[in-house]
Amino acid sequence: MDLTSVFRAEYGRCVATLTRLLGDIGLAEEAVQDAFAVALEKWSETGPPRNPGAWIVTTARNRATDRLRRESTREARHAQALLLQAPDEPEEVGPVRDDQLRLIFTCCHPALSPLAQTALTLRLLGGLEVPEIARAYVVPEATISQRIVRAKKKIRDAGIPYRVPGEAELPDRLPPVLTVLYLIFNEGYTATTGPLLRTDLSAEAVRLARALAELMPDEPEVLGLLALLLLIEARRPARVGPDGELVTLAEQDRTLWNRELIAEGHDLVRRCLRRDRPGPYQIQAAINAVHTYGTETDWAQVLTLYDQLLVLTPTPIVALNRAVAVAEVHGPAAALAAIEELDIPGYHLLPATRADLLARLDRPDEAREAYDEAVALAGNDTERAFLRDRLAHLAR
Repeated sequence: MDLTSVFRAEYGRCVATLTRLLGDIGLAEEAVQDAFAVALEKWSETGPPRNPGAWIVTTARNRATDRLRRESTREARHAQALLLQAPDEPEEVGPVRDDQLRLIFTCCHPALSPLAQTALTLRLLGGLEVPEIARAYVVPEATISQRIVRAKKKIRDAGIPYRVPGEAELPDRLPPVLTVLYLIFNEGYTATTGPLLRTDLSAEAVRLARALAELMPDEPEVLGLLALLLLIEARRPARVGPDGELVTLAEQDRTLWNRELIAEGHDLVRRCLRRDRPGPYQIQAAINAVHTYGTETDWAQVLTLYDQLLVLTPTPIVALNRAVAVAEVHGPAAALAAIEELDIPGYHLLPATRADLLARLDRPDEAREAYDEAVALAGNDTERAFLRDRLAHLAR
């Protein structure tokens, strides 16, 4: 395992653990970054240890202790005392027992703006870089950088504590928490750059979604999110071909899908339906349940569900996804008309969808232009190769 893989797999866990020990998010992040810098030097000679995450946490804690000893402020001495006493302290008891889930709720404090909440959490927990977060929100990188810096300053200046939320506080913190888990999973399922999949991120999002469902089993949107992630994750084995190429849903070998995850996801969707409190994640889960039921997708049912989702979440991306179902039910001309007025700057799937619809309408010149635009915007190597292949076939 190389250092980059360890960073991706362990960064969020290490920051969460150090935050619990230090009681300060900024110090925790600095300590973990210092530990990885030490690892870069030492592991090149000795190789990675048997438990890289534990090594990083121990090293980060030692580095933090050394740093605090050099400080002379009262706050630094207090933090050092907490750090040195941590092993002898009992484990904190409360509704949130998972360090990472606890840190997610802490970052999603209502004193922070919604974008700051999720951007900071994605950076700390998911280990996502600023370009990856900016892609998730389809906003400029500078905007995300500023929000993260301001969020850390707000936490420090306002004295927002790292603590377990009380039972009464959990529902108010829930929407951004769900958003964070969804975005972490998405980055794992379709990475911003490099290879298509980052299984470490998608697996961690599923694990945290399971923990959240155990914590809040009566919240339909929590169950809906878990169902959605499981049903999408179930298709992952068929999403990449033998040569690493992207395989679309229509072309996937359904025998490769994980039937255990599908069964679990379907069961969660049924539980949501019985509660009769529909929300965006539940509807998305229902859409994916339709995709994973039987041997063919019932596109009319998918379109009906997207109509409901668009009412609850009237965003351009939902409208774009709905257009895929419109094309299957009413044809590519109707779908093209549905997306003509959409504006999603920097989002490569908009011109990619236009290109596919134009190609199906036998408008190759316009399709080529749209494919060129999509290729230029795509950051993922696998998606870019897929779009170039479609463009090459169009030119024949």
